[in-house]
Amino acid sequence: MAIRVLPPDVAAKIAAGEVVERPASVVKEFVENSIDAGATFIRVEIQQGGKRLIRVMDDGCGIAADEVPLAFARHATSKLGSVEELNGVKTLGFRGEALASIAAVSQLTLSSRPSAQAAATRIRLEGSKQTAFGSAGSPAGTIITVENLFYNVPARLKFLKADATETGHIHRIVSHYALAYPDIRFSLQCDNRTTFQTSGSGQLFDALAAVFSLETARQMIEVEGQETNPNSAYPIEVFGYAGNPSLHRGMRDQIVFFVNRRWIQDRALNQAVVQAYHTFLPVGRFPVAVLNIEIDPTQVDVNVHPTKAEVKFQESRLIFKAVQRAVREAVVAAAPVPHYGTHVAPSSDASLSGHAGDPASWRGMFQAHNRADAGHFAFEAQRTLPFHAEGEDGTPADWFTASDPESKKLPPMRVIGQVQQMYIVTEGPDGLYLIDQHAAHERILYEKLAAQKAKAAVPRQQLLEPAIMELSPGHAAIVESEFEVLTEVGFEIEPFGGTTYRLRAIPDMLGKAEPTQAFVDILAEMADGAIPLAKETHEKIAITVCKRASVKGGQVLSQEEMRELVRQLEATTAPRTCPHGRPTMIHLSGSQLAREFGRI
Repeated sequence: MAIRVLPPDVAAKIAAGEVVERPASVVKEFVENSIDAGATFIRVEIQQGGKRLIRVMDDGCGIAADEVPLAFARHATSKLGSVEELNGVKTLGFRGEALASIAAVSQLTLSSRPSAQAAATRIRLEGSKQTAFGSAGSPAGTIITVENLFYNVPARLKFLKADATETGHIHRIVSHYALAYPDIRFSLQCDNRTTFQTSGSGQLFDALAAVFSLETARQMIEVEGQETNPNSAYPIEVFGYAGNPSLHRGMRDQIVFFVNRRWIQDRALNQAVVQAYHTFLPVGRFPVAVLNIEIDPTQVDVNVHPTKAEVKFQESRLIFKAVQRAVREAVVAAAPVPHYGTHVAPSSDASLSGHAGDPASWRGMFQAHNRADAGHFAFEAQRTLPFHAEGEDGTPADWFTASDPESKKLPPMRVIGQVQQMYIVTEGPDGLYLIDQHAAHERILYEKLAAQKAKAAVPRQQLLEPAIMELSPGHAAIVESEFEVLTEVGFEIEPFGGTTYRLRAIPDMLGKAEPTQAFVDILAEMADGAIPLAKETHEKIAITVCKRASVKGGQVLSQEEMRELVRQLEATTAPRTCPHGRPTMIHLSGSQLAREFGRI
């Protein structure tokens, strides 16, 4: 094919693909524009998860009448004027691409009025083409409406998720900017119902209470820290809130970072916070934190990601150190570090402190083996794994095979021991097998739950007293849309007004977990959408429940428990992968071992 310049409409749709991934991307760009405009009030309205309608209203400075059409030209912006200014961006937006990209894939209407202007200016575009322009009555500020997003790009439209999922992403955007700007009043209305709002008091604590709940906010510790930056006259300041060690989650999604009040995602900083809680949290649990890093704008590059979700620091190690030190000091002040030899009380997660491979964790393992109560460090759902001294076919205790010859997928294996409190070492006729105890138990529980669900006989455990849960709007939307499926897998839930629910029963396999914490963790993982192999909602929920109920990495297992785990894994229909698709085991053949030792 000959080289040619793409038509403007095609180029616009390609550019929109980078900026506008889903409805939440539109909300993010509009909210950032409102903040840059100096708004003190921002209201977001959506319908059908933002697919049908997105409307953002603010009381910012507005756009002058003669500049309204220019605002939709590509690379038109009021926030940047030269390359030099790009070296120290202080606004959230600066590229001048968002409005043009959004207008290219939607039906867009904008009304804007500066306070000094008598009437508002109204413009309507459909697929980048202007269809109306004139004056209109409107309060000072800007109202921008997007209807039928991706109406002219069906390839992108079909990849959008369920309304509840898209609503959850939008709630995440609005709530995170409410945390970054507690002095702005935010409001989110979903399908004509207000689901989130903040007071705009200027107090971060008030925003935390609105986003997470008052109970969670009360368990947060104020964080303040400062590091000298040798390359700048401005120090690195870290401030915000981090959770008490007793406040932890099953995922990292509640560790939130802002750089100069810009919401970012950064794995290194995430790890800095996790490391700050070293020895304070059970294995596999993560803290809650909301932190803002104030830094010289010239020391950070915000123009490194299509959606501005990531930044690049000139002194990344110094930033890491500043975050880790500030959080660690706050946590230590609230909960002093336990000394070596301190008794570790069994927890509901049956986990040991520390990382699986570090010396403290190993000391804990040996202490657990030597204690009389070491049996507490057993399976979290131990009742689902009855332990036997020998196999069902009468084979010796160290050897197990599947009881049904037709379902036999693995060779007979003899349990040797446990490595790093995560992997079971077994010997088979053809070499060595390393089994991931968490992934293997997930597979066992998943097939058990599937069989129970097929018979409509999923056992439940009734709570002695119903638990009252105040959920975030995003999590409440998931409960509302997936209420029937959650009931089918063993949860008994009742609406209790607004986003509050009453939990009466949980699946029996979650019996040893803290009920409300387990339920919230499951909703968090469902909202994250990180289960690529689950095609149906009920399958996704089942996988998530089994993940929460299965034995965790970092738990010490007895020989009997390991043997029973291997026996039940051999009896499953797909023993080599967990429900997420990860391998449950690694095989090292005898010939591989011989080669490694130079025998052949």
